[in-house]
Amino acid sequence: MLNRRYLRVKVMQALYAFFQSDNQDLSKGEKELLKSIEKIYDLYIYQLLLLIEIRDQSERIAEEAKNKRLPTASDLNPSMCFANNRIIRQLDSTAQFRKEVVNRKISWQTDDELVRKILTVIKNSGDYKTYMNIPSPSFVQDKEFLIAVYKNHIADFELLGHYFEEKSIYWVDDLRLVNSVILKNLEGMNEDQEKGFELMPLFKDEKEDRQFVTDLFRKTIFYEKDAEQVISEKTKNWEVERIAMMDILLMKMGITELLYFENVPVKVSLNEYIEISKLYSSPKSKVFINGILDKLVQDFKRDNKLIKTGRGLVE
Repeated sequence: MLNRRYLRVKVMQALYAFFQSDNQDLSKGEKELLKSIEKIYDLYIYQLLLLIEIRDQSERIAEEAKNKRLPTASDLNPSMCFANNRIIRQLDSTAQFRKEVVNRKISWQTDDELVRKILTVIKNSGDYKTYMNIPSPSFVQDKEFLIAVYKNHIADFELLGHYFEEKSIYWVDDLRLVNSVILKNLEGMNEDQEKGFELMPLFKDEKEDRQFVTDLFRKTIFYEKDAEQVISEKTKNWEVERIAMMDILLMKMGITELLYFENVPVKVSLNEYIEISKLYSSPKSKVFINGILDKLVQDFKRDNKLIKTGRGLVE
Protein backbone atom coordinates (compact mmCIF):
# COMPACT_ATOMS: atom_id res chain seq x y z
CA MET A 1 0.00 0.00 0.00
CA LEU A 2 2.65 2.52 1.06
CA ASN A 3 5.42 3.30 -1.39
CA ARG A 4 8.67 5.02 -0.39
CA ARG A 5 7.44 8.46 -1.43
CA TYR A 6 4.48 8.20 0.90
CA LEU A 7 6.76 7.02 3.68
CA ARG A 8 8.94 10.08 3.10
CA VAL A 9 5.83 12.26 3.41
CA LYS A 10 4.97 10.66 6.76
CA VAL A 11 8.53 11.26 7.96
CA MET A 12 8.29 14.87 6.77
CA GLN A 13 5.08 15.39 8.75
CA ALA A 14 6.63 13.83 11.85
CA LEU A 15 9.78 15.94 11.55
CA TYR A 16 7.73 19.10 11.11
CA ALA A 17 5.82 18.31 14.30
CA PHE A 18 9.05 17.40 16.11
CA PHE A 19 10.90 20.62 15.21
CA GLN A 20 7.82 22.73 16.03
CA SER A 21 7.38 21.08 19.43
CA ASP A 22 9.02 22.12 22.68
CA ASN A 23 9.33 18.45 23.54
CA GLN A 24 12.48 17.13 21.84
CA ASP A 25 12.00 13.52 22.92
CA LEU A 26 13.36 11.56 19.95
CA SER A 27 11.89 8.21 20.97
CA LYS A 28 8.46 9.77 21.49
CA GLY A 29 8.64 11.44 18.08
CA GLU A 30 9.59 8.14 16.45
CA LYS A 31 6.76 6.36 18.24
CA GLU A 32 4.26 8.96 16.98
CA LEU A 33 5.63 8.59 13.45
CA LEU A 34 5.16 4.81 13.41
CA LYS A 35 1.73 5.21 14.99
CA SER A 36 0.65 7.67 12.27
CA ILE A 37 1.71 5.15 9.61
CA GLU A 38 -0.04 2.25 11.32
CA LYS A 39 -3.23 4.32 11.66
CA ILE A 40 -3.48 4.50 7.87
CA TYR A 41 -4.54 0.87 7.98
CA ASP A 42 -7.31 1.79 10.44
CA LEU A 43 -8.59 4.24 7.84
CA TYR A 44 -8.44 1.51 5.19
CA ILE A 45 -10.51 -0.86 7.35
CA TYR A 46 -12.95 1.95 8.22
CA GLN A 47 -13.67 2.61 4.55
CA LEU A 48 -14.09 -1.05 3.70
CA LEU A 49 -16.40 -1.58 6.67
CA LEU A 50 -18.40 1.45 5.53
CA LEU A 51 -19.46 -0.47 2.40
CA ILE A 52 -20.93 -3.19 4.59
CA GLU A 53 -22.56 -0.67 6.93
CA ILE A 54 -24.22 1.13 4.02
CA ARG A 55 -25.63 -2.16 2.76
CA ASP A 56 -26.83 -3.11 6.24
CA GLN A 57 -28.40 0.30 6.70
CA SER A 58 -30.23 -0.18 3.40
CA GLU A 59 -31.58 -3.53 4.59
CA ARG A 60 -32.78 -2.04 7.89
CA ILE A 61 -34.63 0.72 6.05
CA ALA A 62 -36.21 -1.88 3.73
CA GLU A 63 -37.45 -3.82 6.76
CA GLU A 64 -38.89 -0.65 8.29
CA ALA A 65 -40.72 0.06 5.03
CA LYS A 66 -42.35 -3.38 5.11
CA ASN A 67 -43.72 -2.62 8.56
CA LYS A 68 -45.30 0.69 7.62
CA ARG A 69 -49.01 1.08 8.28
CA LEU A 70 -49.75 1.17 4.54
CA PRO A 71 -46.75 -0.34 2.71
CA THR A 72 -46.62 -0.07 -1.06
CA ALA A 73 -45.99 -2.97 -3.42
CA SER A 74 -42.32 -1.89 -3.76
CA ASP A 75 -42.06 -1.70 0.04
CA LEU A 76 -43.26 -5.30 0.35
CA ASN A 77 -41.12 -6.59 -2.54
CA PRO A 78 -37.95 -4.47 -2.65
CA SER A 79 -35.11 -5.12 -5.08
CA MET A 80 -32.45 -7.27 -3.41
CA CYS A 81 -29.61 -6.29 -5.75
CA PHE A 82 -27.73 -4.21 -3.20
CA ALA A 83 -28.38 -6.64 -0.34
CA ASN A 84 -27.01 -9.51 -2.44
CA ASN A 85 -24.06 -7.64 -3.97
CA ARG A 86 -21.38 -10.31 -4.32
CA ILE A 87 -18.44 -7.99 -3.72
CA ILE A 88 -19.79 -6.82 -0.37
CA ARG A 89 -20.66 -10.40 0.54
CA GLN A 90 -17.11 -11.53 -0.26
CA LEU A 91 -15.69 -8.73 1.86
CA ASP A 92 -18.09 -9.44 4.73
CA SER A 93 -17.12 -13.12 4.79
CA THR A 94 -13.35 -12.57 4.60
CA ALA A 95 -11.81 -13.83 7.86
CA GLN A 96 -8.73 -11.61 7.64
CA PHE A 97 -10.89 -8.51 7.25
CA ARG A 98 -13.13 -9.45 10.17
CA LYS A 99 -10.05 -10.10 12.31
CA GLU A 100 -8.70 -6.61 11.52
CA VAL A 101 -12.07 -5.04 12.37
CA VAL A 102 -12.08 -6.70 15.80
CA ASN A 103 -8.38 -6.18 16.59
CA ARG A 104 -8.46 -2.50 15.63
CA LYS A 105 -11.85 -1.90 17.29
CA ILE A 106 -13.28 -0.38 14.11
CA SER A 107 -17.01 0.37 14.18
CA TRP A 108 -19.65 2.64 12.65
CA GLN A 109 -22.28 1.90 15.30
CA THR A 110 -22.05 5.33 16.92
CA ASP A 111 -22.05 7.11 13.56
CA ASP A 112 -25.30 5.75 12.20
CA GLU A 113 -26.49 9.17 11.04
CA LEU A 114 -23.46 9.72 8.79
CA VAL A 115 -23.94 6.29 7.21
CA ARG A 116 -27.59 7.10 6.60
CA LYS A 117 -26.68 10.39 4.88
CA ILE A 118 -24.26 8.63 2.56
CA LEU A 119 -26.88 6.02 1.76
CA THR A 120 -29.43 8.73 0.94
CA VAL A 121 -27.03 10.29 -1.58
CA ILE A 122 -26.39 6.89 -3.13
CA LYS A 123 -30.11 5.99 -3.37
CA ASN A 124 -30.84 9.29 -5.12
CA SER A 125 -28.18 8.65 -7.74
CA GLY A 126 -28.64 7.33 -11.25
CA ASP A 127 -26.04 4.64 -10.52
CA TYR A 128 -28.24 3.16 -7.80
CA LYS A 129 -31.54 3.41 -9.68
CA THR A 130 -30.12 1.75 -12.79
CA TYR A 131 -28.53 -1.06 -10.80
CA MET A 132 -31.57 -1.79 -8.65
CA ASN A 133 -33.70 -2.23 -11.77
CA ILE A 134 -31.52 -5.05 -13.11
CA PRO A 135 -33.52 -8.28 -12.65
CA SER A 136 -30.50 -10.43 -11.75
CA PRO A 137 -27.15 -8.60 -11.79
CA SER A 138 -24.05 -10.50 -12.88
CA PHE A 139 -20.82 -10.45 -10.85
CA VAL A 140 -19.41 -7.88 -13.27
CA GLN A 141 -22.46 -5.64 -12.83
CA ASP A 142 -22.15 -5.97 -9.03
CA LYS A 143 -18.54 -4.88 -9.27
CA GLU A 144 -19.15 -2.03 -11.72
CA PHE A 145 -21.95 -0.69 -9.52
CA LEU A 146 -19.82 -0.71 -6.37
CA ILE A 147 -16.89 0.96 -8.14
CA ALA A 148 -19.18 3.69 -9.50
CA VAL A 149 -20.78 4.25 -6.08
CA TYR A 150 -17.43 4.43 -4.36
CA LYS A 151 -15.94 6.82 -6.91
CA ASN A 152 -18.95 9.07 -7.28
CA HIS A 153 -20.61 9.10 -3.88
CA ILE A 154 -18.24 7.88 -1.14
CA ALA A 155 -14.63 8.84 -1.91
CA ASP A 156 -15.31 12.60 -2.03
CA PHE A 157 -18.25 12.79 0.37
CA GLU A 158 -17.56 16.03 2.22
CA LEU A 159 -19.02 15.08 5.60
CA LEU A 160 -17.00 11.87 5.55
CA GLY A 161 -13.83 13.90 5.04
CA HIS A 162 -14.70 16.09 8.03
CA TYR A 163 -15.43 12.98 10.10
CA PHE A 164 -12.00 11.51 9.45
CA GLU A 165 -10.26 14.86 9.90
CA GLU A 166 -11.61 14.97 13.45
CA LYS A 167 -10.11 11.55 14.12
CA SER A 168 -6.67 12.46 12.75
CA ILE A 169 -5.25 15.66 11.24
CA TYR A 170 -3.29 13.57 8.74
CA TRP A 171 -6.20 11.44 7.54
CA VAL A 172 -7.36 14.07 5.04
CA ASP A 173 -4.23 13.33 2.99
CA ASP A 174 -4.27 9.63 3.81
CA LEU A 175 -7.88 9.34 2.61
CA ARG A 176 -6.82 9.98 -1.00
CA LEU A 177 -4.34 7.12 -0.80
CA VAL A 178 -6.80 4.76 0.91
CA ASN A 179 -9.52 5.51 -1.64
CA SER A 180 -7.19 4.71 -4.53
CA VAL A 181 -6.16 1.44 -2.85
CA ILE A 182 -9.78 0.40 -2.28
CA LEU A 183 -10.67 1.12 -5.90
CA LYS A 184 -7.77 -1.11 -6.98
CA ASN A 185 -9.09 -3.74 -4.60
CA LEU A 186 -12.54 -3.56 -6.15
CA GLU A 187 -11.27 -3.51 -9.73
CA GLY A 188 -9.18 -6.61 -9.06
CA MET A 189 -12.03 -8.71 -7.68
CA ASN A 190 -13.11 -11.83 -9.54
CA GLU A 191 -15.90 -14.31 -8.97
CA ASP A 192 -13.64 -17.33 -8.48
CA GLN A 193 -11.38 -15.68 -5.91
CA GLU A 194 -10.64 -18.57 -3.56
CA LYS A 195 -9.33 -16.43 -0.70
CA GLY A 196 -12.21 -14.00 -0.91
CA PHE A 197 -11.45 -10.31 -0.60
CA GLU A 198 -7.66 -9.93 -0.31
CA LEU A 199 -6.61 -7.03 1.87
CA MET A 200 -3.64 -4.97 0.76
CA PRO A 201 -0.65 -5.09 3.17
CA LEU A 202 0.39 -1.78 4.73
CA PHE A 203 4.04 -2.15 3.71
CA LYS A 204 5.60 -3.66 0.62
CA ASP A 205 8.46 -4.96 2.76
CA GLU A 206 7.65 -4.31 6.41
CA LYS A 207 11.13 -4.83 7.86
CA GLU A 208 12.96 -2.72 5.26
CA ASP A 209 10.31 0.00 5.12
CA ARG A 210 10.15 0.40 8.91
CA GLN A 211 13.95 0.61 9.02
CA PHE A 212 13.96 3.23 6.26
CA VAL A 213 11.36 5.35 8.08
CA THR A 214 13.08 5.27 11.47
CA ASP A 215 16.54 5.86 9.97
CA LEU A 216 15.36 8.85 7.93
CA PHE A 217 13.61 10.36 10.94
CA ARG A 218 16.51 9.89 13.35
CA LYS A 219 19.33 10.78 10.96
CA THR A 220 17.62 13.95 9.75
CA ILE A 221 17.41 15.09 13.38
CA PHE A 222 20.92 13.92 14.25
CA TYR A 223 22.55 15.63 11.25
CA GLU A 224 20.23 18.64 11.22
CA LYS A 225 22.90 21.22 12.11
CA ASP A 226 25.28 19.89 9.46
CA ALA A 227 22.53 20.06 6.83
CA GLU A 228 21.59 23.55 7.99
CA GLN A 229 25.18 24.65 7.55
CA VAL A 230 25.53 23.46 3.95
CA ILE A 231 22.12 24.92 3.08
CA SER A 232 23.10 28.32 4.48
CA GLU A 233 26.30 28.27 2.42
CA LYS A 234 24.25 27.80 -0.76
CA THR A 235 21.63 30.40 0.17
CA LYS A 236 23.87 33.31 1.22
CA ASN A 237 21.90 35.72 -0.95
CA TRP A 238 18.67 34.69 0.77
CA GLU A 239 17.39 35.63 4.16
CA VAL A 240 16.82 32.32 5.91
CA GLU A 241 13.58 33.65 7.42
CA ARG A 242 12.21 34.15 3.92
CA ILE A 243 12.79 30.54 2.88
CA ALA A 244 9.71 28.43 3.51
CA MET A 245 10.18 26.16 6.51
CA MET A 246 8.90 23.21 4.50
CA ASP A 247 11.51 23.86 1.81
CA ILE A 248 14.28 23.84 4.42
CA LEU A 249 12.91 20.65 5.96
CA LEU A 250 12.70 18.87 2.61
CA MET A 251 16.27 19.92 1.78
CA LYS A 252 17.50 18.63 5.16
CA MET A 253 15.82 15.31 4.48
CA GLY A 254 17.26 15.24 0.97
CA ILE A 255 20.80 15.98 2.20
CA THR A 256 20.49 13.29 4.88
CA GLU A 257 19.36 10.75 2.32
CA LEU A 258 22.09 11.70 -0.15
CA LEU A 259 24.87 11.37 2.42
CA TYR A 260 23.74 8.64 4.77
CA PHE A 261 21.59 6.26 2.72
CA GLU A 262 24.12 4.37 0.64
CA ASN A 263 21.56 2.14 -1.07
CA VAL A 264 19.33 4.95 -2.39
CA PRO A 265 20.36 6.31 -5.81
CA VAL A 266 21.09 10.04 -6.05
CA LYS A 267 18.53 10.58 -8.81
CA VAL A 268 15.84 8.88 -6.77
CA SER A 269 16.44 11.12 -3.74
CA LEU A 270 16.47 14.28 -5.85
CA ASN A 271 13.31 13.35 -7.73
CA GLU A 272 11.40 12.31 -4.60
CA TYR A 273 11.92 15.57 -2.70
CA ILE A 274 11.18 17.68 -5.75
CA GLU A 275 7.90 15.79 -6.27
CA ILE A 276 6.96 16.07 -2.59
CA SER A 277 7.61 19.83 -2.69
CA LYS A 278 5.00 20.17 -5.46
CA LEU A 279 2.36 18.86 -3.06
CA TYR A 280 3.42 20.35 0.26
CA SER A 281 5.26 23.58 -0.40
CA SER A 282 5.03 26.75 -2.48
CA PRO A 283 4.68 26.82 -6.30
CA LYS A 284 8.31 27.95 -6.72
CA SER A 285 9.73 25.37 -4.33
CA LYS A 286 10.37 22.77 -7.03
CA VAL A 287 12.91 24.96 -8.85
CA PHE A 288 14.47 26.28 -5.64
CA ILE A 289 14.94 22.87 -3.97
CA ASN A 290 16.17 21.31 -7.20
CA GLY A 291 18.74 24.09 -7.67
CA ILE A 292 20.14 23.87 -4.14
CA LEU A 293 20.28 20.08 -3.97
CA ASP A 294 21.81 19.84 -7.44
CA LYS A 295 24.65 22.20 -6.41
CA LEU A 296 25.17 20.24 -3.20
CA VAL A 297 25.40 16.96 -5.11
CA GLN A 298 28.24 18.42 -7.19
CA ASP A 299 30.02 19.54 -4.01
CA PHE A 300 29.54 16.16 -2.34
CA LYS A 301 30.94 14.38 -5.39
CA ARG A 302 33.93 16.72 -5.52
CA ASP A 303 34.67 16.17 -1.84
CA ASN A 304 34.11 12.39 -2.09
CA LYS A 305 31.26 12.55 0.40
CA LEU A 306 28.73 10.92 -1.87
CA ILE A 307 29.17 7.23 -1.19
CA LYS A 308 26.72 4.89 -2.86
CA THR A 309 27.08 1.13 -2.82
CA GLY A 310 25.30 -1.60 -4.68
CA ARG A 311 24.74 -2.47 -8.29
CA GLY A 312 23.44 0.44 -10.35
CA LEU A 313 23.90 3.00 -7.57
CA VAL A 314 27.43 4.15 -8.31
CA GLU A 315 27.51 6.94 -10.89
